[in-house]
Amino acid sequence: MSLNRHQIREAAFQVLFALSSNAEASHEDLYHQVLESYHDASEDVPAYLSQIVDGVLNHQTELDEEISKYLKKTWSVERLARTDHLILQIAFFEINYVEDVPNKVAINEALELAKKFADDTAKNFINGVLSSKLG
Repeated sequence: MSLNRHQIREAAFQVLFALSSNAEASHEDLYHQVLESYHDASEDVPAYLSQIVDGVLNHQTELDEEISKYLKKTWSVERLARTDHLILQIAFFEINYVEDVPNKVAINEALELAKKFADDTAKNFINGVLSSKLG
């Protein structure tokens, strides 16, 4: 069974969340652990999964600088909840670096991730930040 892009984004979030706690963890091991919940982990890791994970990790500084532009002056990226921060990084990565993902899709998918992994307040906050970016 192959994963759809929504499932791949969920898996990318889970891998990035795990890496944020243990940066030395093996990406391959994490991919397979996360993918087990979707299907047989012995299948190849979807290219889009590694594209998101590697892209967010490789562009963290630029992504965080851009995210911080859309936060209130009293907030910083460091103050964000880890879930909110990762969801925003994924969305900003897709908006800035993935040409075949329309901005509206990136925003909608970020809100779906927030529904699943965060609370209603986070969903509204993420929507506000992304709406400001594309405003």
